[in-house]
Order: sequence, then C-alpha cells, then structure tokens
Amino acid sequence: MTFYQELQLSSVGSKQLIKSTTKRKEKIRHILIYNFKVYLVMAFCVAVVSLYSKLLGTENSVVGVTVLLAVLVLHQADFGIKTTHGLGCIAGIFALLIMGPRMTNMLSPIAAFVVNIVCIMLLMILGCHNVIMYNHSTFVLGYLLLQGYDVTGQAYILRVIGLLAGMGICMVIFYCKQKNRPYRRSFLDLFREFDITSLRNRWYIKLTFIVSSAMLIMSLLNLPRAMWAGIACMSVCLPFANDCTERAGKRGLFNIVGCLLFIGLYTLLPTSMYPYIGMIGGIGVGYSAGYAWQTAFNTFGALSIASDLFGMHGAVLLRMGVNVCSACIRWFALKFGIGYQTMLVLGEG
Repeated sequence: MTFYQELQLSSVGSKQLIKSTTKRKEKIRHILIYNFKVYLVMAFCVAVVSLYSKLLGTENSVVGVTVLLAVLVLHQADFGIKTTHGLGCIAGIFALLIMGPRMTNMLSPIAAFVVNIVCIMLLMILGCHNVIMYNHSTFVLGYLLLQGYDVTGQAYILRVIGLLAGMGICMVIFYCKQKNRPYRRSFLDLFREFDITSLRNRWYIKLTFIVSSAMLIMSLLNLPRAMWAGIACMSVCLPFANDCTERAGKRGLFNIVGCLLFIGLYTLLPTSMYPYIGMIGGIGVGYSAGYAWQTAFNTFGALSIASDLFGMHGAVLLRMGVNVCSACIRWFALKFGIGYQTMLVLGEG
C-alpha cells in the first residue's frame, strides 16, 4: 500500500492495518503515517476555517466548517445518480443551506418547525438516496450549525457569498472524483422513487420529524442552543433500528464523559489555552475509530464556544440537559415508529 493510499484510510482502517502488520519496521511506518494523517487533516481543517473567518468574519466561521465537511464527504461519496445530475443535488443542497436557516430565525417556533420539516426532508431526498454513504449527517449537520449561528445584514450577505463559493468548490471536487462512476438513476428518480411504505423513505420522515420536533420543543421552552437537540437526535436516528438503540446509549454516556473531560481541561489549563480546547477535541476525534469517543471529543468544540456565552458550568449543564431532553424525544419517537410500522404491516396483510 502506497503512502497516498494509507492517507485515504479511515481511523478504523489505519488501526486495523497497524494491528495486522507483524514486521516491526512496517508497523512503525504505518503508525507514523497514521499520526501524520491525523495532524494533516487537523491542520487542513484549521486552515480552511481560519481562511473563511478572515475573509467573511469570525461570525461566519461556521460556513468554513460546513463547506469543509461537504468537501471531505463529496471527495469520496456519491448520490447514487448520474454524476452530472449530482451537481444539481449539490446546488439544491446549498440553496437550502442559504435560505432555510435564515428563514427559521425570522419566524415563530411553529412556522420555523414547518420550514425545518420541508428543508430537512429535501436535504434527505437530495443527499442520501444512497443510504450506505450516510451523506445526510453532513448536510443536515451543516443546516443545523448555520441555523444555530445565525447572522443578519452584511454578515449574511458574506455568508451567502461564502456558501456559493463553497458550492463551486464542492461541484469541482465531486465531478473530478465521481465522473467515471457507473450509474442507473437520474435526478428525477430521487423523487419518482419516493414511496412512503419503503424503509428508506420512512427513515427520511422519522429523522425529519424527530430533529424538527426536538428543536421546536427547545424553542417553545425558550432554551438556547436548540440546534444541539437537533444534532443529538440526528446522530442516533439511523436507517437501521438496532444501530439506533446502540448509538443512543453511547451518545448519552459519552456526552457525559466528554463534559467531564472538558471540565478537567478547563480547570487545569491556563486561560490562554482555552481557545485551543476545541482543537484538542479535534485531534481526539482524529484518533478515535468509534462513535463513542468521537462523541466525547466532539463536545469540546461546542462547549468551548458555549462557555464564552454561558460560562463553563452553564455550558456543561445546558449540554447535558439538551441531551437528556433529546433522549426523551427519541424514546417517544421510537414508540411511535414501532406503532406506525405495525400498522403498515397489518395494512399490507
């Protein structure tokens, strides 16, 4: 395996390669390449987000995060349709990212709930026809981040420019990487094949309503950071029920672990190091092969930002409270989902 090929491996793949290598010299080489990849990806992420922050303002650093996530996914994933038609999906996705989050912040909670349902459902249809690729997590996450870190006036104009530039970059990368991929479906097939009785489309609907309902409840309770509830629900609402149950338990436990680790760092590190706690979390995510520890380290970035607004203790309590609320919503949704599936089976019988 070449140096470049090893750089393309996931954390799981790299760790499996290191574990399976018996020769000491080769094992050391694989370990060094793995460490280089972690810090290379981290440096690339920091560079992209910093560039967006410098050009568009710090309030638009989230645009850099959104574009970066899309680039990393579209570098490897496809939409399950003709490549040139996939460019239309990218255009539609970025149009939703530009308009949807801004609209929801201008409307009442109920009206915003309706907009969220429409936008998230369209993001699922456009971005996750090939369920195995899990593209939805990137695009819905970007939507929620943009909604949570909303801007107005000149900052919004700059945000639109930044997203349009990101859309162009994503289109170029996607076409170059996917142009030779065989296909059987076109853009219109994404809508022609929509069938409410199919497992895929029922998952679309379930995820859309769970995420939108979580944020609606947070908004009606007048709680800040409603997007955290949406992200928490989205991350555990997977296409396969067994995966949902396992991931929900891990998310709850390791969010607490992440909060405790954050408290430890916040207490031990000098104030001058606080801006780097999010970066420490990013490095931790790079070394994590499983969802559990990725969840723990992902809390660092969110808590670092929230600590500036609510203080360390307030941010941690809010984070834990949001995840408890999200767990309750997921539990009720699961009960509803079981009943809904049973009714469909009886109806078909």
